[in-house]
Amino acid sequence: MAGVDYLADERNKAEFDVDSMKIVWAGSRHTFEVADRISKLVANDPAFRKDDRPMLARKELFKNTLRKAAYAWKLITELRLSEEEASKLRFFVDEPAYTDLHWGMFVPALKGQCTDEQQSKWLPLAYKMQIIGCYAQTELGHGSNVQGLETTATFDPQTDEFVIHSPTLTSSKCYHTVEVLCTWWPGGLGKVSTHAVVYARLITDGKDHGVHGFIVQLRSMEDHKPLPGITVGDIGMKFGNGAYNTMDNGVLTFDHVRIPRDQMMMRVSQVTREGKYKQSDVPRQLVYGTMVYVRQQIVADASCALSKAVCIATRYSAVRRQFGSQNGGPETQNWSVDSQTLWLVYCFMLVAEFLLLISAHYTKSYTGLIQVIDYKTQQNRLFPLLASAYAFRFVGEWLKWLYTDVTQRLAVNDFSTLPEAHACTAGLKSLTTTATADGIEECRKLCGGHGYLCTSGLPELFAVYVPACTYEGDNIVLLLQVARFLMKTVSQIGSGKQPVGTIAYMGRVEHLLKSRCSVQRAEDWLNPSQVLEAFEARAARMSISCAQNLSKFSNPEEVPNKEKTESDPSLAMPTSEAVQTPEQYYNDNPEPNSLIVDVDLNRMILGFAELSADLVEAAVAHCQLIVVSKFLDKLQQDIPGKGVKQLLQAVCGIYYLSLLHKHQGEFLATSYITPKQAALASDQLRALYSKVRPNAIALVDAFNYTDHFLGSILGCYDGNVYPKLYEAAKKDPLNDTVVPDGYHEYLKPLLKQQLHSAKL
Repeated sequence: MAGVDYLADERNKAEFDVDSMKIVWAGSRHTFEVADRISKLVANDPAFRKDDRPMLARKELFKNTLRKAAYAWKLITELRLSEEEASKLRFFVDEPAYTDLHWGMFVPALKGQCTDEQQSKWLPLAYKMQIIGCYAQTELGHGSNVQGLETTATFDPQTDEFVIHSPTLTSSKCYHTVEVLCTWWPGGLGKVSTHAVVYARLITDGKDHGVHGFIVQLRSMEDHKPLPGITVGDIGMKFGNGAYNTMDNGVLTFDHVRIPRDQMMMRVSQVTREGKYKQSDVPRQLVYGTMVYVRQQIVADASCALSKAVCIATRYSAVRRQFGSQNGGPETQNWSVDSQTLWLVYCFMLVAEFLLLISAHYTKSYTGLIQVIDYKTQQNRLFPLLASAYAFRFVGEWLKWLYTDVTQRLAVNDFSTLPEAHACTAGLKSLTTTATADGIEECRKLCGGHGYLCTSGLPELFAVYVPACTYEGDNIVLLLQVARFLMKTVSQIGSGKQPVGTIAYMGRVEHLLKSRCSVQRAEDWLNPSQVLEAFEARAARMSISCAQNLSKFSNPEEVPNKEKTESDPSLAMPTSEAVQTPEQYYNDNPEPNSLIVDVDLNRMILGFAELSADLVEAAVAHCQLIVVSKFLDKLQQDIPGKGVKQLLQAVCGIYYLSLLHKHQGEFLATSYITPKQAALASDQLRALYSKVRPNAIALVDAFNYTDHFLGSILGCYDGNVYPKLYEAAKKDPLNDTVVPDGYHEYLKPLLKQQLHSAKL
């Protein structure tokens, strides 16, 4: 029934001001108003329709993306949109395109790594899209290992040029023969980009100066054909139906391609006309500013992607009715369907659900049927994801502040916060993208069989999002970088250097090692200071434990029987008796400075490899502490709106208590909490589920997503799911004809074959 809001009753249950929560979610009233206006502009323009995307062939899909990107740029210029508005428009178009890399990587690289003179040449062209750029770093054999890149840029003093060359297959940026090196994966490279920021090993006079950036023209500005010496193309289909197949991820090889010397990105280092390599007056650390920017944006994107999935799953969980108390609930059911009648059964179920939904609208309930969202098993899977979406949103806001702070400090040569900023952005990129990818898949499962349909929007959302776990740094590699930062922090405590910022809790390591949780009632877990210390103690104890165990390893060169140790690294590991818990170490070494562990990272290479799994877990604990602390910090702010702060407190509680429940083995192993206190945490978690339940639909409404942006029948605002599913099924190309194409060639001969008795 058109115009009927089947979720109206759910919305009427809300105990807070939804409009105020929308502003909290957006970050400010201004940001909300811009996003609201631009999202509706996109949603109401048929040029941006995307419901047909999963059914398009690859060439059609790619061409359709080119059309949308060109039309979006036309709107941006005609409407004179600001940079903020233009960014929002591209965001709400919601389709991976070459423009993502142009604006998200190419332009920031020009701004961060080019001199003022170079920027004055290249940025106006890029801003007007008179050139289209991509970011060509990843090679066929080298991704996260940037220092292993093999593409070379050799300076030729005779011509004042760099010669860009791909010497081996694994350096492809690869394509055809085993002798060729290539760049592999960059988005926008395969068919669109006219230029690329290429990372290559700078060589002058036979000396390798490491990896540097270069601006390289790839295609003719007249006919778009690749320039001489450049072989470029698309790498082929990726995961999913539509997803990133709208993007021309590319392969690129260089065969002694020459570029002018001034196309080396020279803000940090330069090569003179005579071929002399020198550092500029600009600190090299400035290049990390771009990386911090990109990774903080990835964290913000994680919140968006997860919130989309949660919105779909929450709305559908409220619409869907399943089972009743009289038949024992879902665990006792054992349904089966004859495969020959699957289509009829499917249609019948859709119609039946629709009729029940109409009935529910007038009678206010299904007789004897329970909303799926009322099952505790559903809440236990769904509500922590809802809480995570809010948590990632707020830590993303903090990262935006951190980026601004770091940028301002770098401008005055203050690098004091850079290591922490690098560790934070690396760790939070890893934590949030992993949780989001897993969360989207969990939301698909929460929607049952319908979640597997492309029209649910969830398979497409997962396929589009999951590459985030790999690009801009493999998530495990990033966590190991965080672990190295943690181990370095532990090693510096004894020197009197007080840790600050997100690692400041390590300055209280003595207290955190000997303290114990004082929770006595379930409600005590709502005390922010109690919660924060629990997460600090867990993180500190796990880091100290790793540091102590690392200190027991020797450098392989110091091992008497080096060959034997290298063939079996476990021989260099300490015995289990030698590995102490943090508590044991504290009891044996009561003096304050004796807690400082000798962690010389230069001689811990073997130990780092052997203990990498433990180090990753310690890094995760540290990153989860950051998210929890920033959520709690958010709640200390003045948050206007009736009931808004109270609901956010409940959502925050679900976030940290679900983490405590999921990782209670670590909390218990560090001896900070007892099994009884863990049980009390679970009791409080269930109580918070009940608190959030009547507000669930309003909490996802606060995301303010249009149906176009969600791209999901299951998550549609009015909850009118089943008629829309039925209509979408009828529009599938397979249903254009009653008799399928191929019947006469294949099915009819099969069905009309003469049956003969088998001869055994």
